[in-house]
Amino acid sequence: QVQLVESGGGLVQAGGSLRLSCAASGGTFSTYALGWFRQAPGEERKNVARTSRSGATAIYADSVKGRFTISRDNAKNTVYLQMDSLKPEDTAHYYCAAKYSNSADSTIRNPYEYDYWGQGTQVTVPS
Repeated sequence: QVQLVESGGGLVQAGGSLRLSCAASGGTFSTYALGWFRQAPGEERKNVARTSRSGATAIYADSVKGRFTISRDNAKNTVYLQMDSLKPEDTAHYYCAAKYSNSADSTIRNPYEYDYWGQGTQVTVPS
């Protein structure tokens, strides 16, 4: 059983930066495709960034492209989300997710395809 624990959320002023971390335990981290999702109150959970098992592929939602960077460190069993130039509309609960993948370079967009989820971490950017 894989457990994911996010950290790094908080309150930051518009234009600021945060780095979210998601540490995994159990399973074989290097075999998982990974994603970061966010969910604001009253809204559905949306993918903001995802990466392949190899880390060679990273895909971003249009709303965060150029501002967010997803990366993974397989040696540390951790995936990161660097968030720069934060905006009030980035306010949400952020979750990381993992799914075993037999493809080194494919990513997974659909949240329903992920097998493992963390408890999330809150990011608040006041307007």
